[in-house]
Amino acid sequence: MSQLAQLRALLAAIAENPFQRKRLAGVGEIANIADFTARAPFTTKADIVADFAAHPPYGSNLTFSRASYTHFCQTSGTTAQPLVILDTAESWDWMLDSWAHIYRAGGIAPGTVVYFAFSFGPFLGFWTAFEGAAKYGCLCIPGGGLSSAARLRAIAENRAEVLCCTPTYALHLAEVAASERLPLPDCVRKIIVAGEPGGSLPEVRKRISAAWHGAEVLDHYGMTEVGPVAFQRTGEADTLRILDDRYFSEIIHPQTLQPVAIGEIGELVLTPLGRTAWPLLRYRTGDLVRRGADKLEGGILGRADDMLVIRGVNIYPSAVDAVVRSIPEVAEYRVTVASRGEMHELTVDIETTDDKAASQLERAFTAAFTLRIPVTRVLSLPRFELKARRWQRD
Repeated sequence: MSQLAQLRALLAAIAENPFQRKRLAGVGEIANIADFTARAPFTTKADIVADFAAHPPYGSNLTFSRASYTHFCQTSGTTAQPLVILDTAESWDWMLDSWAHIYRAGGIAPGTVVYFAFSFGPFLGFWTAFEGAAKYGCLCIPGGGLSSAARLRAIAENRAEVLCCTPTYALHLAEVAASERLPLPDCVRKIIVAGEPGGSLPEVRKRISAAWHGAEVLDHYGMTEVGPVAFQRTGEADTLRILDDRYFSEIIHPQTLQPVAIGEIGELVLTPLGRTAWPLLRYRTGDLVRRGADKLEGGILGRADDMLVIRGVNIYPSAVDAVVRSIPEVAEYRVTVASRGEMHELTVDIETTDDKAASQLERAFTAAFTLRIPVTRVLSLPRFELKARRWQRD
């Protein structure tokens, strides 16, 4: 079914959804995609938060009766209050089928042993990845509640061929193996990473692959609000492809809201075409991407609200991460943002056993940004299983 046909079916299915009814009042019958983008308003997280405040605890974006909903998930609350999202069995199944596309594109066949190295919580990505792999026909092993060392043993004992986790945690597992003198399992041939931009950063991907005996690192992008969205094909590094038979996507300038040209950076806007139970139309994700002819060059580059101007230089956290990961001796890092009125300054703490790493990283920052960013060596820093939170404000 074409995107236009799916859009029409979606609009018809959600016409009586209380949240969407007012928003759809001026849309009418759409003859083409241009009609949809001209008439349908953008949806922002602020719109959803306001609706939740007015209609607690689940908001009014529910197409069906409350008794029809079977799945509960929640956003991480990284940029706003956590949002509780409900799905029917049909909408949930639609997202599981999206994961089948992702596994197939990654060269993962039914019957493969997949290890999920995260503690299952109320986050959609964990559950849909696991259940999607099971529906696809993989043997799925959950690592929830286990220590990192226990997870490493389970990976080895079950000869898991695929590991799913965040980029940070993939590196942490390798670090734990070294510190506890455990052999890092050599059975893992592919690592699917998500939750952070690192999976599309060459420096991060190279470091993970080197630690895991040359395993291929495959990036994935999704959000609780919209589901599993984009994938990386096996053998195709540095890019993400949107599941365009399941999502209508746009890339717009964050300020002008106009489409950007090929090669330009803009904000990703998504309309899930099959999630009728909790639908979103033209959802502004806040995530920045570079528009390619048929793919996102460089994956997710950062968030529109994360950019800092440091002495006239635009800096994104993903760019800092790429520089840090180019120094193999740095085990972990933390960035402090100090504000002096409208001015911002950065300082970086690193955990390392190499007493030359701090000065080496300072030189790398200067080369990358033409800025001096002070780097201090510290004894230890926190480790993260979920999304890493390395940036703090003074």
